[in-house]
Amino acid sequence: MTAHVLDVESPIRTLRLRSNREALVSLAMLDDPREPIGAGEACCEDSVLERTRGELAAYFAGGLRDFTVPLAPAGTPFQLRVWEALRAIPFGTTQSYREVAIRIGQPTATRAVGLANGRNPIAVIVPCHRVIGADGSLTGYGGGLRRKRILLDHEARCCGATGSEPAACGPDRGPLPAAARPHLMPGPSCVTDAPGAGMGRS
Repeated sequence: MTAHVLDVESPIRTLRLRSNREALVSLAMLDDPREPIGAGEACCEDSVLERTRGELAAYFAGGLRDFTVPLAPAGTPFQLRVWEALRAIPFGTTQSYREVAIRIGQPTATRAVGLANGRNPIAVIVPCHRVIGADGSLTGYGGGLRRKRILLDHEARCCGATGSEPAACGPDRGPLPAAARPHLMPGPSCVTDAPGAGMGRS
């Protein structure tokens, strides 16, 4: 089945969305928006990509805390458990790799959790940016530490925190009224059928 691809511009630069027409399979952060797509992929928008684009717009506007778009990341059983645990980290908060390891019932698997976190194929929506070092340091991030800081600062502001103060978040406040939502525009047209084209890391 041909994968559908859509590039959208965002506060953290170009995001490349991929779907299998039923669920989102990846969200990658691109350093070069001209990065070609792979063989067997097509630049077109389907209902999953349209929904994802709308939810991302609401998220970056501060009106959405919990994504509802269906996801279908490809990974090992362990990776899938870690990614599911990441989705349970509340908006505006952070957890250490050890805390995630404890959450999945494997408290000694801190390093393996870090590796799975780094291989998360669906950035932002599966919030690997909310995982930090035990000492509070940002540690690594596939999209770069600047993007990680932007995402964490954005969520802290939405929760009423400033700077490095801890954010105290309550339940999802729900989406913004339609008129208040920014519209994430499609990014530059992607180049098709380029041999060896790869997915940007999330």
